[in-house]
Parts: sequence; C-alpha cells; structure tokens
Amino acid sequence: MNTEHLIKESRSGDRSAQHLLYQQLSAPMMGVCIRYMKNQQDAEDVLLEGFYKVFKNLEKLNYENENAFFGWVKRIMINEALMKLRKNKEIQIMSINEDVDKEIDISPLKSLETADLLKIIRSIPVGYRTVFNLYEIEGYSHQEIADQLKISTGTSKSQLFKAKKLLREMLQSKNEGYGS
Repeated sequence: MNTEHLIKESRSGDRSAQHLLYQQLSAPMMGVCIRYMKNQQDAEDVLLEGFYKVFKNLEKLNYENENAFFGWVKRIMINEALMKLRKNKEIQIMSINEDVDKEIDISPLKSLETADLLKIIRSIPVGYRTVFNLYEIEGYSHQEIADQLKISTGTSKSQLFKAKKLLREMLQSKNEGYGS
C-alpha cells in the first residue's frame, strides 16, 4: 500500500493501516527523537506521544505528497521533543556571548561515523544540543528557533556558537587520544 492509501485507511480507523504507517515511519522518526533526547527511553516516549498526535490529527491533514507528509510528521516529533524538554525544565539557555559572530570550524565532524557523532552531540548540554539540532540538522532559522523556544535570536545564535565550540573541543580531545 502506498502512503496516501495508508493515510486514508488510517483516518477511517483501520488499525492494520495505522500499524503499517507506524512501521513505515517509526525508524526515521526515532532518529529525529533521539537527536533531541538524552536517552533512549525519553526518545521512545516522544515517539509514542508524537504518533498519538499524528493519528489524532490525520483528519486535519491535507495530503499533498509523501515528502510533505513526512515533513508534517517530523515537525510533530520535533515539537513533542521540545515540549518534553520544556516540561522537564531541561532546556536551560545560557546568556548571550559576544563572540557569537565568529564562525566555528566543525570540519572534523565530517570524518566521524554517524553513531559517533550522535553520541557526541547527545553529550552536550540540552540547550546547546537543541539549538544545534534545530539549526544545523533541521534547517530552522534563528528566528524560527527563537520563536519555538521563546528566546531571542541572539540567544539562539549564542547557543549555536557555544554548541559548535564545545563540539570542536570534544572532537579535538578525542582525536588527540587516537594519536598518542
């Protein structure tokens, strides 16, 4: 069954269609959730809450194409992750740093395996990690991030700067360990 047909059947309450839609999307959406959450259990909670909202709101969805649907589901997952972080008071945004406009070279990231990179990103503070993911991975603008997190654009830029700086320091220290 194609995605459009699965959505149509899911809207009418067909549990097997809902299950197939979940199976089709759960792995990539788990990847989205795990980027924001500190551990697997929290990511799974976000995934389940996100899918609950997906199925609850399928009636409101105006299906255009598979990519648009995927983006809609992904946005729900990101919003769920941000809500969980806010609810648990995990997002603690630091003050603005005057070095914000300096660009940090994160080229060492390109040589890492995805799993290693994810592990390093997950180890940085939640505020840094959240802004880094939203900006670098999801492609949100600083204004969109500021609106989502209810912070200033300057704070978003500062968090991104600090995240990149911390990631670079962690990568350099990791690389030094390999060369000795």
